[in-house]
Amino acid sequence: MLKIASFLPHPPIIIPTIGSPFDLEKVKNTIGALKKIAQAYTEIRPETIIIVSPHAPLLPDAFVFNSADNFFGHFTQFGDFSTELSFKNDGELLKEILEGLKKAQIPFRLIESKELDHGTLVPLYYLNLGLNFKLISFSYSLLPRETHFALGQILQKVIQKSNKKIAFVASGDLSHRLTYDAPGGFSSRGKEFDEKIVKLLKAKRVKEIINLDEDLVEEAGECGFRSLLILLGVLNGLNWEPEILSYEGPFGVGYLVANFKLKSV
Repeated sequence: MLKIASFLPHPPIIIPTIGSPFDLEKVKNTIGALKKIAQAYTEIRPETIIIVSPHAPLLPDAFVFNSADNFFGHFTQFGDFSTELSFKNDGELLKEILEGLKKAQIPFRLIESKELDHGTLVPLYYLNLGLNFKLISFSYSLLPRETHFALGQILQKVIQKSNKKIAFVASGDLSHRLTYDAPGGFSSRGKEFDEKIVKLLKAKRVKEIINLDEDLVEEAGECGFRSLLILLGVLNGLNWEPEILSYEGPFGVGYLVANFKLKSV
């Protein structure tokens, strides 16, 4: 059963062994919010975390699920040569998810890659403290928005049938175009996109998020919109309340930390 769901950013700079003290001070609100969510996960102690990452291997016409028995990850490409995380795959739950996708005719592919991407690892760095959970890792696709939402609905059906305590994490950053020195260059619509996402989430206006103007999404240069659509599909029909814990964009990229409280659990 679903016990907790979250939308979490993934900038490596928020890892204490990567970001300088000056940089970490700039993202203190994000780090504080992640620690707060980590406390909630510690209290719930999920047995499995399902996470969708924009930086996992991606195909345009199918969702990609990782079927490796064991996962590991590190941050050596970001200058941290000491931190390493490892997890076991929840093969049993993954099999049930894939069967559900087959029945719904939602296209997917399997890969077997033990090494996890930073979009998966950064959120798990904060959620991993003192917990022993299995993992299901996958990526979104370039299929229509409705297909992403439908995938989330299939995930919910499988999750709710399970006796396990399950968490769902949508990894993603919002606009990469908030400032002139931002990774994607500057666009005034970047801030507009981020503000609209936060506003619509607070008001639970899911249909408006799904139908958000295509030009606005494109101009924002984001990497978390499709992750969010899947998350909203997972929550569809459940009794949930959004909790926006932080939002900031000190490096030109929007970092949103949001928790979704499930009232029925």
